[in-house]
This record gives sequence, structure tokens and C-alpha cells, in this order.
Amino acid sequence: MDTQKDFSKIIAKINELKSGKNPLDLSSKEDLAVGIMNLISIEEHLFFTYNKTGDQKYLDILNQTREIRKNLLKEIVKDPKGEIWCISKHLLALSMRLMEVGTKKLSDGETAKAKELFDKSYLFWNIFWGLNLGIINTKDINNKDNDPKESETITLLSDNKEKKFNIFSRLSEIIQQVLDCCKE
Repeated sequence: MDTQKDFSKIIAKINELKSGKNPLDLSSKEDLAVGIMNLISIEEHLFFTYNKTGDQKYLDILNQTREIRKNLLKEIVKDPKGEIWCISKHLLALSMRLMEVGTKKLSDGETAKAKELFDKSYLFWNIFWGLNLGIINTKDINNKDNDPKESETITLLSDNKEKKFNIFSRLSEIIQQVLDCCKE
């Protein structure tokens, strides 16, 4: 199996989509996803503030914030089969939380721990995009407790063929090539 050739085909397919009549504006979608992350965070803070104060206005604002977040998430999550909608929301929330904790560790001088958290944050960011760009075939995500290496594999779609790759070593590579925010 020639993995570089397979990755090149996936990238070519996505670039083809980007150059068509309805190009994917991925840099704007990335910005939107970060905005959605912040709305999820605001929802969490409003929840805790309500519980600490008992003031109904925080629940009202939480509900309004949630509606805005739902409408914006619809712009990215186009095919929410099964639990993909909720998975997508939680992947963004997880990515943001790991990033925030990593930033705190970095400011505390715990650089190694910060980098570990940043790597995990970026992994879940990439999984979010892999799911929502249709390059992860969710029916084949393995969950085998007896073989940790096997549980780290995903199936990518390329030319209607399925290829299995190690999620931790390859997904970031693919998504990074696809979602280059510096490309206008």
C-alpha cells in the first residue's frame, strides 16, 4: 500500500472540490469553528454563573447563545448522520478545553505538558474536520480494547476505496494539507 499516493489522491479530491463552482472556503470555516468553540465555552460559563447566582437571566442568555451556536454549526456539519452532530460539538469543545489547559501549563512553565495537551487538542480538531469533510469513514472506526494499536486506526475514503491508517500519525498530516489557513 502506497500511503503517500493515497494521501495525494485525497488531497487532490479536496482541492477539486475547492476549485469547483461552489468552492469550499475552508479558512472561513476554520474561523467559524473557532467562533463556535467560543460559543460552547460561553454556554458553559453561563451554566456555572446561573448555578452560582441563581439568576434566571443567565439561563436566558445561555439559551440564546445555544441557538446561535446551533445555527452556526449547521454551516459546517452538513450531514449529521447518527450522532455526528453531537460528536462534532464535543470534539470542538474538547479541543478548546485542551488548548486552554495547555496554555495555562505553558504560562506556568510546564512546556512539555503544554505541548502534549496542544498535540491532543490539535488531534481532536483534525478529527472534527475529518468527520465533516467526509474523509473519515465513521462506520469503520475501531474500538478494540484488546489491541491499543488497532483502536487507533481509522478508515479514510479515497477513490471509493477504503484505506486504514493510524489516526495519530496520519490524520493531522492530511488535515494540515487541506486546511491551510494561510492559503487565500
